[in-house]
Amino acid sequence: MTELPIDSEAPAPLLSLPTRPVSWTVRREFWENRSLYLAPLIVAALVFFGFLISTVVGHWQRMLVTGTAASADQIAQPFTVAEGMIMAAMVIVGIFYCVDAMHSERRDRSILFWKSLPVSDTTTVLAKASIPILILPLLTFVITLATHLLMLLVSSVALSRSAGVSFLWTAIPWPSMWLGLLQHLIVVHGLRYAPLYAWLLFVSATARRAPFIWAALPLVAFPILEKMAFGTSHFLAAIEQMLSGGPDSSAFFKPSTAPMSHHASAFAGSPSFWIGLVVAAVFIGLTIRARRYRGPV
Repeated sequence: MTELPIDSEAPAPLLSLPTRPVSWTVRREFWENRSLYLAPLIVAALVFFGFLISTVVGHWQRMLVTGTAASADQIAQPFTVAEGMIMAAMVIVGIFYCVDAMHSERRDRSILFWKSLPVSDTTTVLAKASIPILILPLLTFVITLATHLLMLLVSSVALSRSAGVSFLWTAIPWPSMWLGLLQHLIVVHGLRYAPLYAWLLFVSATARRAPFIWAALPLVAFPILEKMAFGTSHFLAAIEQMLSGGPDSSAFFKPSTAPMSHHASAFAGSPSFWIGLVVAAVFIGLTIRARRYRGPV
């Protein structure tokens, strides 16, 4: 019997293939938490439905047909309201996700299964932290951009027989407005909110029960103690400034031809912004350590 020829190029072993643990961990979060994308989508659909009714009734067309320079702010108003409502949904979803992200796997004891996988605690926590800090702002931008384009398309169809359609597209620098929106989502609702999200993740990884109460209690107690002891409200002012996006946050919502770096430098040059990132890094490190030693509840 003749021997069969042996292929000199053997296939690579399965274990040598890239596993991409961070990518799969992020996907798992979206598979287990569908509200991360369903809530902004539902809010966007409701906003678009309300805008569609306004267009059908004719109020939107009558305002655009006038074509006055004073109505440029009125044109931007429904688009600003749409992005504001979608961003509000994103912040609410991000807060509730962080409160439950680490605690849910301890509560249902699935943490025992996830710890048996070749994925480190560092990778797991960083993937969870990237959801509200990076992934959700990018997802919100895509949903908001799609909503704006649908609103512009409906308006263009309704005004196809009038001169208002040209005023609709030229009254506002739409590319600059969308770039400013992207910057606002990443810098303000992502990086500036990072200390809050990191704190919520830490509480979720350490609290045995009712993580939302344990997360909110210091945020309420510390301002009261500071006011009683020192008569100041610096802690409360810092929280308000972080949640509101800072004193210059309104610039992100105004149509402008200024480059993205103009507004980014205003936040990057703020000491509170960098202090917040350091605080977020500390809480993320504590969360990694807590997940390493905390078991099911």
